[in-house]
Amino acid sequence: MSKNEELIRKIVEEIVSGKVEQPNTSDDDHASCKGCGHCIAERPAAVKRIAEAGADRISAGIGVGQSLVAPTMIDHTILKPNATAHEVEQLCGEAIEYGFYSVCINPTHIARCRAILAGSRVKVCTVIGFPLGSNTTATKAFEARDAESLGAEEIDMVINVGALKDNELSFIKDDIAAVVQATSQNVITKVILENAYLTTEEKIKGCLMCKAAGADFVKTSTGFGPSGATLEDVALMRRVVGDELGVKAAGGIRDTAMALKMMQAGATRIGASASVKIVTGTA
Repeated sequence: MSKNEELIRKIVEEIVSGKVEQPNTSDDDHASCKGCGHCIAERPAAVKRIAEAGADRISAGIGVGQSLVAPTMIDHTILKPNATAHEVEQLCGEAIEYGFYSVCINPTHIARCRAILAGSRVKVCTVIGFPLGSNTTATKAFEARDAESLGAEEIDMVINVGALKDNELSFIKDDIAAVVQATSQNVITKVILENAYLTTEEKIKGCLMCKAAGADFVKTSTGFGPSGATLEDVALMRRVVGDELGVKAAGGIRDTAMALKMMQAGATRIGASASVKIVTGTA
């Protein structure tokens, strides 16, 4: 039995038996509170415990309310095919105003967003092989190079779902690696598994191939599949990739409470179009 097969078997057995490893939430390094109001950034473990107790907002100072979801965890997203230039410009304006980590847009809008966001900390993220993942490897690699040349700093590529279901793991690894290698080391690569189409074992295999190919993140969904991110999938993906890769939850995350649950399950990035509602806690 190969090392990958042994890991797959072990994880599946743990899921079936209900055994789930919990992340370390110790916060001993910040045992004393200075009342600075910066808990979200400075005491993430403590904030996580507060969220687990049922809160979705925390005071950041006298009279100031702040969502427990930090804007820097969010890729502010618009990927609908009918997105207009005005809507994309509005997306960028909101990203600057609220301090989102990035805007996630279709490749045709990369240059526009890069120009608008120049001088800000907001990054430009785009999608490759989107939304089906069925482009050839050469096409995906070309898309990635082109995206970086236009100003993209992060790439969310779609895995070849059919090949994964056919257990063509070498092809999957090479497909991902080609995109990773097509760009410079400064570009972050996230791989969308589109979990709604996959079995538990296929999700595990997909995550393992992402690790082997040198990707930086695994991601749950495109938002165009039958369903989006689930807590179970996020927890599974975190279990498989450990601390080596990020986990991005995307698809159907529309409010603070759900974003918090995704973070508690192991997500380190949230992809959402309802980002403003999430960080302000509005209904």
